[in-house]
Amino acid sequence: MESKNTYDFVIVGGGPAGCTVAAGLAKSAQRPKVLLLEAGGRNDDKALRVNGKRWTTLREPSMNWGYRTTPQEYCNGHDGDYSRGKGLGGSSAINFGVFAIGARDDYDEWASEVDDDTFGWKEMHIRYKNLETFDGRVLPKNQKYVRSVASDHGHSGPLRVGYAQDWERDLAPTLDAFEAAGHKLNLDHNSGNPLGMAATINSAWKGERTTAVDMFENVPHNLVVVTDSPVQRVLLEGKKAVGVEAQGTKYFASRDVILSAGTLDTPKILMHSGIGPAKELEKFNISVVNDLPAIGQGLRDHYLVPLVLARNPETNDRNSFFKDPAAMEAAMKEWLHDNTGLWNRYCCQIGTGWFKSDRITASPEFKALPTSVQEFLNRETIPHYEIATHMPLHCMKPEMFKDYSYSCLVAFMINEQSRGEVHLQSSDPDIPLLFDPRFLGHPYDRRACIEIYRHLLDVSRQECFAKDTISTLMGPASDSDEDILEFWKNTLCSSWHMTGTVKMGKTGASDAAVDTRFRVRDMENLRVADMSVVPVLTNNHTQATAYVTGITCADILIKEYDLDKQ
Repeated sequence: MESKNTYDFVIVGGGPAGCTVAAGLAKSAQRPKVLLLEAGGRNDDKALRVNGKRWTTLREPSMNWGYRTTPQEYCNGHDGDYSRGKGLGGSSAINFGVFAIGARDDYDEWASEVDDDTFGWKEMHIRYKNLETFDGRVLPKNQKYVRSVASDHGHSGPLRVGYAQDWERDLAPTLDAFEAAGHKLNLDHNSGNPLGMAATINSAWKGERTTAVDMFENVPHNLVVVTDSPVQRVLLEGKKAVGVEAQGTKYFASRDVILSAGTLDTPKILMHSGIGPAKELEKFNISVVNDLPAIGQGLRDHYLVPLVLARNPETNDRNSFFKDPAAMEAAMKEWLHDNTGLWNRYCCQIGTGWFKSDRITASPEFKALPTSVQEFLNRETIPHYEIATHMPLHCMKPEMFKDYSYSCLVAFMINEQSRGEVHLQSSDPDIPLLFDPRFLGHPYDRRACIEIYRHLLDVSRQECFAKDTISTLMGPASDSDEDILEFWKNTLCSSWHMTGTVKMGKTGASDAAVDTRFRVRDMENLRVADMSVVPVLTNNHTQATAYVTGITCADILIKEYDLDKQ
């Protein structure tokens, strides 16, 4: 093996999982040589970290791969946005900044599915606490909505998370409307039980977005980060991984190669390395090293639709800011000077709730699900749907709005039962895979979407909220099942929580591609650590799951190689 460009570990992908694996390994006592390769750039412009502008980085072409789904059979043939972060930070640099860890029952289900308590709530919760520095403070007037228990959170980790200090003035009344509709308040959705309506914990601190790059705080010089280096394939000696190739440059690993390129790109690298479904590889004249049919299967995702309502302008003051370019520019200068100003108020704090639905569980479609699925959905902390408030849609679609006195409520389909897949479309490793999530492909999903939207309409029609609604700007043509479902078909958008295409599973499981040590089946020194391995689509916003997946992999490698030995 060449000595030049040789490291102990080579990690591919600089998103939440990859950065966390890299930082964990590099900080271990043995100080192994760690290389992180990122396909995109450094994303190091301070202005990209403005908390209130976190909804706009999605539109930066240099930071987004710009992927799209295939035309969706059950969505009237529409394709859809399948954005993925490009550059250091990965999708944490372009996501909407919700830091939600999900339900404790999600992690216990993960542990059960793979028969390994490493992934159960007890151990994962400890890792979450080690990752975060949580700031639970809010202004006195908002304390009704927030109360955390110190033991549920970490206070010395690299990820700074918490609440915005300055809330837009119509947020609290919106949370009150959920309470009026019979939805209890959840004063801390990251306690392990997300059920209820909550002020959302953000991946931000003191007005600044938190990204996966923050994992590198205090990381020693044995970590080398190389950007603008998309990896085409894994270098193999037989079935042993010895390195990777990125645009003609070879990087070698004396120990392990760890792929953390994400649910949409990790399977691509594996397939172009000869690891994947043999029939598919052979179609594109790729030599088969390891026939693994599970790779590319099992794609799951959450998806959403909005309800957009024109609101009485006296309920908020958004027009005074977003209609005034000078005010926005002045706020930007203030933020760049000392992280203060109005960009720390607007678009910084939303509400998010996770709920159960008797309407869903009473439906024939629910009762037709396998008993094990029904049992999971009925567990104490597992929600059936999610609703978010204060989505600033004008940040993503500025052409739609001239008046900013509106409310965008969002309904999320979670725990969907359809399964999608990703496929090769070329022998060229620089060409993306084809992504088919099969949105609305299962009868349960279609019924649940109808009932979820009815719950959203119920909240919007509470008198305390409806009295200030002027008109509906975006919503179904009527309350009928048919019109609600048609609205989903024509309007739904991915939540960008893609999961499961290189699934972790028990030894011998036909739908699994990696084991509980993150090792690719029947390969040596090759691991995958990102959302592609997660066997349960957790009931949260999955950047948090990606972080905890990364630190779990790092913990396992440190123990396996005895890297904490002084």
